[in-house]
Amino acid sequence: MIVSRKMLAGMLIKYINREIDLSSLISWAEEMMKDADFENEYFELIRDILARIGLADVREFGLNWDNCYDYLHRLGYDVRVEVSETI
Repeated sequence: MIVSRKMLAGMLIKYINREIDLSSLISWAEEMMKDADFENEYFELIRDILARIGLADVREFGLNWDNCYDYLHRLGYDVRVEVSETI
């Protein structure tokens, strides 16, 4: 499997939208670090972000909104939040 910039952004978006939980995102990142290849053009960027996500279960590293925003921006995405009333 080849991890692309788009695939990594998609997983971060799933996490932000609570479609997956943090432990699932961490497990995915760790698995990709071990078994996957990375899109050549973005190799270092993808490797860096996956490595940081893989450490998110360590208190000193964690994963917060600012991290997700920064990672998505570095991956070439403009992040905007849309809120809708649920009532």
